[in-house]
Amino acid sequence: MNALDPTCGGPASPLRRQLLAAVPAAALASLAPAAAWAQADYPNRPLRVIVPQPPGGGFDFVGRALADRLAQPLGQPVVVENRTGSGTVVGTDAAAKAAPDGYTLLTGSVSNMVLNMGLYKNLSYDSLKDFEPVGLAVSYSYTLLGRNSLPFNNLAGLVAYAKANPGKLTYASAGNGSGQHVIAAALWSLAGVDIVHVPYRGAQPAYADLLGDRVDLFFDLTPTTRAHVDTGKLKAIAVSSAERNPMQPTVQTINESGTVKLELESWFGYFAPSKTPPEVLARLRGELAKIIATPELQETFRKAGGSPMKISVADTKTMLARDVQRWTGLIRAANISLD
Repeated sequence: MNALDPTCGGPASPLRRQLLAAVPAAALASLAPAAAWAQADYPNRPLRVIVPQPPGGGFDFVGRALADRLAQPLGQPVVVENRTGSGTVVGTDAAAKAAPDGYTLLTGSVSNMVLNMGLYKNLSYDSLKDFEPVGLAVSYSYTLLGRNSLPFNNLAGLVAYAKANPGKLTYASAGNGSGQHVIAAALWSLAGVDIVHVPYRGAQPAYADLLGDRVDLFFDLTPTTRAHVDTGKLKAIAVSSAERNPMQPTVQTINESGTVKLELESWFGYFAPSKTPPEVLARLRGELAKIIATPELQETFRKAGGSPMKISVADTKTMLARDVQRWTGLIRAANISLD
């Protein structure tokens, strides 16, 4: 062997020791500027926000409100892409499988991040493993509406009537597996009452039949229900939030009714694919937190009937894990499945 060959030298080879000591240092020296450049250069092209539902709903409203304001501090356009199909599954799955480079974000809500985990036994993504929270911005309660001619005005009265008249009452939803369906079915299951589900293709036909006295009950987001309650066309029976909603301050929460313990609010915010670099997540979380905290955006959310949120990343992860476990159990107990 050639004693000068660094590949075969042993402890007695000075040249080998010099090369081994020098190569890591050179490698580190060459990599450090590249890593620093990559972090400082983010973002250097437009970002994409996937909204997993069509334009016009809560997903789209919040997704665009945040995107419009995030573009300025990042110095790049933030483009909203409505990726629809299979409820919220297609768009959410596309975000889960996107490159984890900080250029694709997802508008997440309780429906695609919590309820889908129980509704689908073979879901193509795992909201707890495939995503990192960036920031939650706002939440909306559900209000349970009823026809004015019903012989009760609160949830305790409804449950008593349903127990005395099993199978007589009906409730609408915007479709199987929708938030309106899940919260109602879970409530009836916990209360031990038999109320017949009537699914519709969206909320508008459900309202048409509710107003026409062809169906009895309907859960919907509180801001949407307000006009019908304020005009006296329908009665508000209960709200699903932990506290009463300022838009309907005289309406009891489900918990206040004394019938069952149940809460559900439809929150919205941004998520990134898992394995997104920590420094990129830190930049996104910092900028989004400042945007969510602005009085102007909070007032925009309040006017739309929402409750602005202030919740840490750690608390968001805890909440998600807790809610996925709880609502998966409630969904399975109510025998709801979409696959």
